Amino acid sequence: QVQLVESGGGLVQPGGSLGLSCAASGSRFTIVFMGWFRQAPGKQRELVGTITSSGTTFYGDSVKGRSTVSKDNAKNTMYLQMNSLKPEDTAVYYCYAKILNGGQYWGQGTQVTVSS
Repeated sequence: QVQLVESGGGLVQPGGSLGLSCAASGSRFTIVFMGWFRQAPGKQRELVGTITSSGTTFYGDSVKGRSTVSKDNAKNTMYLQMNSLKPEDTAVYYCYAKILNGGQYWGQGTQVTVSS
């Protein structure tokens, strides 16, 4: 069993930046893939960005060029840095992880609100 805990959400002004963290904990697991997803009210969950165990990243079109996903393997923690935030970035941001035995896990989500 793996637990994912997101942190770093909150209220940000348009044009600002934010950083989110996702810490994974549990016993005897190897993460092979992690990602950030988001869901705005009334909309489907969408991809923000992903990172493989080797560090290869991929980004959704709506955040490409202004987002960076990174990870610290020693801490089992993934990060999301987003710049030039827009009101349409307002959503609940979720952390996702897939481990070596195929298990898939989601965090509880953290609210990000972009508003002046």
